[in-house]
Amino acid sequence: MMRDYHAAEIDACLDTLGATAGGLSTSDAAQRLETHGANRLPQPPKRPAILRFLSHFHNILIYVLLGSAVITLVLQHYTDTAVILAVVIANAVIGFIQEGKAERAMESIRGMLAPHAAVLRDGERRSIQAEELVPGDVVLLEAGDKVPADLRLIRAHGLQVQEAILTGESVPVEKATAPVAGDAALGDRSSMAYSGTMVTSGQGRGLVVATGAHTEIGRISGLLAEVEVLATPLVRQMNVFAKWLTILILLIAAVLLVYGYFVEHHDFTEMFMAVVGLSVAAIPEGLPAVLTITLAVGVQAMARRNAIVRRLPAIETLGSVSVICTDKTGTLTRNEMMVASVAVTGHLFSFEGTGYEPEGAVLLADSRVNGLDHLHLIELAQAAASCNDASLHLRDGFWTVEGDPMEGALLALAGKVGVDVSQELSARTRTDEIPFDSRHKFMATLHHDRPGHADIFVKGAPEQILAMCAEQRGASGDSAPLDEAFWTDRADSMAAQGQRVLAIATRQVARDQTAIDFDDVEGGLVLVGLVGLIDPPRAESIEAVAECRRAGIRVKMITGDHAGTAAAIGKLIGLESTGKVLTGRDLDMMDDAELAVAVSTVDIFARTNPEHKLRLVMALQSLGITVAMTGDGVNDAPALKRADAGIAMGRKGSEAAKEAAELVLADDNFASIVAAVREGRTVYDNIKKVISWTLPTNAGEAMTIVVALLFGMTLPITPVQILWVNLITAVTLGIALAFEPTEDNTMRRPPRPRDEPLLTGTLGWHIVFVSMLFLGGVFGIYAYAVDRGYSVDLARTMALNTLVVMEIFHLFFIRNIYGTSLTWKAVRATPVVWATVIAVTAAQFAITYIGPLQRVFATEAVPLSDGVLIVATGVMLFAIIEAEKQVRLSLTGRTRYRAGVE
Repeated sequence: MMRDYHAAEIDACLDTLGATAGGLSTSDAAQRLETHGANRLPQPPKRPAILRFLSHFHNILIYVLLGSAVITLVLQHYTDTAVILAVVIANAVIGFIQEGKAERAMESIRGMLAPHAAVLRDGERRSIQAEELVPGDVVLLEAGDKVPADLRLIRAHGLQVQEAILTGESVPVEKATAPVAGDAALGDRSSMAYSGTMVTSGQGRGLVVATGAHTEIGRISGLLAEVEVLATPLVRQMNVFAKWLTILILLIAAVLLVYGYFVEHHDFTEMFMAVVGLSVAAIPEGLPAVLTITLAVGVQAMARRNAIVRRLPAIETLGSVSVICTDKTGTLTRNEMMVASVAVTGHLFSFEGTGYEPEGAVLLADSRVNGLDHLHLIELAQAAASCNDASLHLRDGFWTVEGDPMEGALLALAGKVGVDVSQELSARTRTDEIPFDSRHKFMATLHHDRPGHADIFVKGAPEQILAMCAEQRGASGDSAPLDEAFWTDRADSMAAQGQRVLAIATRQVARDQTAIDFDDVEGGLVLVGLVGLIDPPRAESIEAVAECRRAGIRVKMITGDHAGTAAAIGKLIGLESTGKVLTGRDLDMMDDAELAVAVSTVDIFARTNPEHKLRLVMALQSLGITVAMTGDGVNDAPALKRADAGIAMGRKGSEAAKEAAELVLADDNFASIVAAVREGRTVYDNIKKVISWTLPTNAGEAMTIVVALLFGMTLPITPVQILWVNLITAVTLGIALAFEPTEDNTMRRPPRPRDEPLLTGTLGWHIVFVSMLFLGGVFGIYAYAVDRGYSVDLARTMALNTLVVMEIFHLFFIRNIYGTSLTWKAVRATPVVWATVIAVTAAQFAITYIGPLQRVFATEAVPLSDGVLIVATGVMLFAIIEAEKQVRLSLTGRTRYRAGVE
């Protein structure tokens, strides 16, 4: 009788751990529990909540905002102080809520460990808390159990384990007790069962070799704790921008203070308050709030496209992504087995369909056929449905399988052929069976139909079934001698396409036979045909990959599956480089420099583990590439956390993956990533528009004070009026840009460089040019009013309204930064733009013509003719800056400019 395990190797393992096949004694287990600790993942150290909250104030732009709050408080502009503080506190609260992703990720992993375990203690079976497991314990496994610790199997009867959370393989893995090579990839360690995985069928026993943090899932938890989270491009750029803006404002303020006191000999207190007013005018205190709102609008837009954002800056990061590293199973593919092809004598059929739905086209030579017209195909479908322990169910509009996914796919195949599975099963009674076992690699069932005929149906590995067959079903339906070489070649051809191949055979036996044993199937079977199964790519993934290529984004597939399967899927979905596949073992032989070279040309990586995925992401980042990583398993979590944009699957993704990621796809659809990238680019464009609108207006306001102080002139706009403009326009007109729709060429531009600053040369020129126009407009209207003999208050009122009107026309200009603003679409604008323009106009009318507000802001009613002049000034501003843009477009090249390369 064959022994259940390889005694020598397992005995050595037992001796190493000081254990026996009958389990540990209670006292020995208690001692080991004290030595090794509980079988749970360690709690990570946590900072006090108050320190985590205060850390969100440690930012130079926040310091600038706090300083401006103090200044406005000194000036007794309490409304502005409250607005600024509200922005600062809101940012800190949002950041505090989002804090602790790593801790939550590890908490979700801890939740994956099994709560109970069946073990042998003192030679008896006992159920204990999984936390009490220790190395040396013997654990009993059955179908439906979650593996409680890392186990070396010592018995296995038809044992299959679903390891997708660790390896990414879409089908359960057959387990055995035979030893494997020490350097075998994680997915090839057939003699091991890992903590957190699920037993799908069979029975087994395993020796605990690792618990808690020392398990494979514990190692991943440790990787999560060690992974450094990179700052997003927006955060880095805003930090640099805020630093230089602060330095510039402070330098200008200091120079003016020294100049006014020592050269112009103004009163120090008067000069100091004027400089404070200048600082308030120059600081874009509303910018962080508008940027946050812009990102929040992006969150809503992405949610409508099934991309849930967990951290706001991740939105614009997507817009700069150059490479998407994606898992295969469940991301590019459906994580569902489906019959792709069937080979019978003389014909090769292919099949279409969705998941386990028992409906779909049957194709022969690319032509649609009726499966019921082909007797060989009917016979194969009947055999596949009969030699089967799975069942299909329609739930909430989706077909799901109970049992082995491959057997569920065979039931779906029968439905596509036209065989009524329920009728077929009721017409035959299963009287005996030989269950599948990894040692003999087949399953056989004995059936009797109503007239009493008896048939044996067998399915299993092609090499095993072919060895058991003497004949094959001939073209005419009769039996013919088996052409083993032909079927071997056919099986190899199907496997080369990434398909898992099964062979189906049958044999008619005597009516009175009611039992089946190995002698009945070890020879004399008739081969019916071969079935090729595949985890099919999502149809929308193929188009999504193509759109990524058009947008200059490269897609790289990183999977734990076999190289052949990965290559086949890569070819189907249209990856750029499908000629070469690197495995985890190949990566282990490379140093970081060699890996950086390889990762730039290879797009398919197979048989990888968590460290490989993390190394690949870091290698791409070392080349200056902005990387997005998608995945659904625990094995993806470290790489998701490290990537610039981690994207987890929402339906089939593990909680660990979701917590480690910045974005979650609600529909598990790779195509949604492309939509999210489009929204990310739109958000970044809108952020640039906000900055391109805000900085020139703030600079124009500040310049009016600077020029007046330098030349000893009367201020054309008072500090309180400037604060009014900052309050009313920054919180309205600036916000309107957050709702701008996607421009037409957005997904035809290449990704922006990772280190591209927000303040480019073009934007710098725009700030200088527009601020000078603002300065000329404000002083021109002020000089015109003084020349007409108007009072200072009326002159200042006209200057104030001119400033607001120019900001409104500047808004219409800035809405189209990659094309012309002189189109009906541009003029029509969005409802938000017109709502804000109407609101600002109403507010200006209020402070200009309502008595109580006139007294607060020192304003006077503006005559109608002068009001027309003010509007004409805004029109002139728009005409000048639009003409300048068109000249610049023609000089630099319209295509290049629109591509965003400039």
